[in-house]
Amino acid sequence: MRRHRLTLLCAVALAGSPAFGESEDPAQACAAVGHARPVCGFQNPEDLVALPGGEAVLVSEYGAIEGGKSGRLSMLVLANDERRVLFEGGDAAGTAARWGDAACPGPPGPEFSPHGIHLGRRTSGQLQLLAVQHGGRESVEFFEVLGAGPRAGLKWRGCAVAPPKAWLNSVAALPEGGFVTTEMMSRSGGIEDLTASFASDDPPRGRVWQWQPGPGWAPVPGSESTLPNGIEVSPDGRELFINASGDGRVIVLSRESHQVLRSAPVPSTDNARWAPDGRLLVASLLADTADFQTCLDLEEGTFCPLEFQIVAIDPVSMQTEVLYRNAGPPMGAGTVGLQVGDELLVGSFAGNRVLRVDLSR
Repeated sequence: MRRHRLTLLCAVALAGSPAFGESEDPAQACAAVGHARPVCGFQNPEDLVALPGGEAVLVSEYGAIEGGKSGRLSMLVLANDERRVLFEGGDAAGTAARWGDAACPGPPGPEFSPHGIHLGRRTSGQLQLLAVQHGGRESVEFFEVLGAGPRAGLKWRGCAVAPPKAWLNSVAALPEGGFVTTEMMSRSGGIEDLTASFASDDPPRGRVWQWQPGPGWAPVPGSESTLPNGIEVSPDGRELFINASGDGRVIVLSRESHQVLRSAPVPSTDNARWAPDGRLLVASLLADTADFQTCLDLEEGTFCPLEFQIVAIDPVSMQTEVLYRNAGPPMGAGTVGLQVGDELLVGSFAGNRVLRVDLSR
């Protein structure tokens, strides 16, 4: 278990890797391997969500968890692999009616660095994108999705600044309004302090926070775990599916009783997404900690080759099935598995590509 905690630590540290360009190394070439084909030109595409209609995917191009590197929100058009930048910090007018906290200080600046994202419908019917972000402030940002498919755009609509010292990771909207987000751990110092804390015999624990208009922030009772990462909400809104990465399991927490109802063992979990068949797709990092040195000094135009798997979990029985597993070319270190039709799209915290896997073969 300690190995997996250190694996997650390395993944966090790698988010500060330099930007990516082009490489002449054949092993890093943007070329298909079997039924898996990479789409290059991205910066650390850590999280993915599909727009309605399945024609395009929104991409969180991650910077760094300590806020030292900026990122952006972009789009991948599935018909032609086009990458479109939709939002970068400093380009929001901030004149629209606010959806977030009334105390939000305004649009994010040029330091904007998104992490986990979530797409859902507001009670008004408007399409909303939530984004955890670390640049300039620790917060969850609200965006309205305007237009449809490949022609969609994003308009900043507000924010909720995180509780003091909280280091957030993933976010999911609640059907009645508001959202839940995972606090991976308390922010007690910089990356050096973070490294030391993970290496200890008593690693830090985190929790889930809920935010609602009006009441604001409140910790979710019963949600404490080691390094909570990805999170999803059941379609009926009654259960939270929490990826307790440091504990090596996915837990299901009742929103009513605050009791853990069931769980499934999955090592070093990252993001989670619902699949069309109703199962939960969970990304799982499998590499030994020592191997992460391979990705600490990535050259431009490359990817992190470390082994990962995308695991499908039945939300009732909690039975698991490995949907896809890979190490090396065409991409490693997968952090999210998103199924669109017969295709699995995989993002990564380190590298220049999104992976497209044909599940029909």
